[in-house]
Amino acid sequence: MKLTDAKIRNAKPGAKKTKLFDGGGLYLLVQPNGSKLWRWDYYLNGKYATMSFGSYPEVTLGEARDKHADGRKLLRNGINPAEQRRADKVVSMASVGENFEAVAQSWHEKWSSDKNPDYAADVKLRLIRDVFPAIGHLPISMVKAPAIVALVKKIEQRGAREIASRTLQNIGQVFRYAIAHGLVDRNPATDIKPADILKAVPVTNMARVDTEDLPTLLRKMENYKGTVVTRLVMKLMALTFVRTSEMIEGEWTEINFKKKLWTIPAERMKQVRGVVKMQDHLVPLSEQALDVLVSLREITGDGEFMFPHQWDKARTMSKNTILEALYRMGYKGEMTGHGFRGIAATILNGEWPTHHPQKSKIIDLQLAHMPRGGRKSVGFAYDKADYLKERVEMMQWWSDYLESARRQRLSLVAKAV
Repeated sequence: MKLTDAKIRNAKPGAKKTKLFDGGGLYLLVQPNGSKLWRWDYYLNGKYATMSFGSYPEVTLGEARDKHADGRKLLRNGINPAEQRRADKVVSMASVGENFEAVAQSWHEKWSSDKNPDYAADVKLRLIRDVFPAIGHLPISMVKAPAIVALVKKIEQRGAREIASRTLQNIGQVFRYAIAHGLVDRNPATDIKPADILKAVPVTNMARVDTEDLPTLLRKMENYKGTVVTRLVMKLMALTFVRTSEMIEGEWTEINFKKKLWTIPAERMKQVRGVVKMQDHLVPLSEQALDVLVSLREITGDGEFMFPHQWDKARTMSKNTILEALYRMGYKGEMTGHGFRGIAATILNGEWPTHHPQKSKIIDLQLAHMPRGGRKSVGFAYDKADYLKERVEMMQWWSDYLESARRQRLSLVAKAV
């Protein structure tokens, strides 16, 4: 009786090797250690020989049968299948190349043919920046699990846990390509699970991408295929880093194009515990933010809300709109609308080139944060226009930074290539 997937899955290892026959000399060799190996015994020129077709489940039952059928066809024509495979391997190695970088480049060229160009460029940059310097020079057959673990953990150490996980996945894809071309017999990346070597990161509703992944996020937002209004709300969220509810509930009467200011009324601001009365919140509008608002006004400017519901203009769009758009772009569990605030706070505190002695307070004011120490802290009482000149400069610097970051990924790829 021929093999079935169920029979193969249920095959238990014993004290000795066991053969499960499929017919025509093809069988599955079940080892005492639990591994399951495809083998084919054949007879040629008065001698028996055995040929390996890989291991299960990496090579499926159907794939093993296809390899078996190809081998039998060669045999009928008087060709030794094992010798033909060795000859094919030599040709493949000559055309693809033996070291990891050459194989990876060949894989990427084939793999990216039907992928989104931005996504394909991200993967290539990841290989060039993190993988090739570590293992690119090695013959792919010499790349083992410890070397892969070392490079993945090095990526994690710079605070890029998600990029580390994706890099491990890409390395596994390169090895599968190499197996298909006969360059290696197994994929060492399958021995490594992200959870075994990378620190767990709890997913919360404040999730945000690493700052180094920001250029990719901005490019994906720019090329978002959903509605124009959704794309614009994400752009404005990144440029102004207000809270999601403050953004979604925005009204056109709050925008002063002449003064380049967005005044969010106190009643729409988040009520922090212990605060009796919130101030109106002023959001200086950069040139980029104004451009977004001008485009948006052409679409929704005849109504009350900046971001009305798609079917009911008397209501605002759902607060989950931004989150769902990020999910569709591949950022589920990695980024939220609130995440733009965290990214802005991190980058502004670290990179905004100002020597103002109240730099942290200026950033907190624009974020509408509760001052450290609560309502009784020194300087809690402040006017909504405090440090407005500095905040205007900061918001323009931030918008310029985002515009530069959005273009950064493509320039990095161009330089690397």
